[in-house]
Amino acid sequence: MEQAEKYMKAAIKQAKKAYALDEVPIGCVIVKDDKIIARGYNRRNTDKLTLAHAEMAAIKKASKKLGDWRLEGCTMYVTLEPCQMCAGALVQARIDEVVIGCMNAKAGSAGSVINLLDMKQFNHQVKITKGILEEECSSMLSRFFRELREKKKNSTIHREDS
Repeated sequence: MEQAEKYMKAAIKQAKKAYALDEVPIGCVIVKDDKIIARGYNRRNTDKLTLAHAEMAAIKKASKKLGDWRLEGCTMYVTLEPCQMCAGALVQARIDEVVIGCMNAKAGSAGSVINLLDMKQFNHQVKITKGILEEECSSMLSRFFRELREKKKNSTIHREDS
């Protein structure tokens, strides 16, 4: 578990980069042979791109580093349960395992809404480990959305005063 926490802390560090950009704070790292080979964080609003999720950025970097689209022997550590797009990419990339900080009841595709990672109909399944540094991952997201609601509320109040 120590190793999982070490790499999840690295993913949290990536999520903080997203937070600093006013992006939903999601971060991830990909590990192979006990070394981080790729990092990613959410940049969807910054890049104005649906595909700019933390997992997609990390998969792109890992593939470039390994010179292959197959990421066999790799483990992804991600602060929030992957969405359907990212879960599909994990399966397509042949990643061995995904280690998840906290679950996503609204869009999670590793068991919350659907589990795309363990469908026997696909030619690859991804092992799932959940709840690593869950409180830290969850509280960062909660704080972000609480602040976002406050900003929206305050901007509405200021517009009404104008």
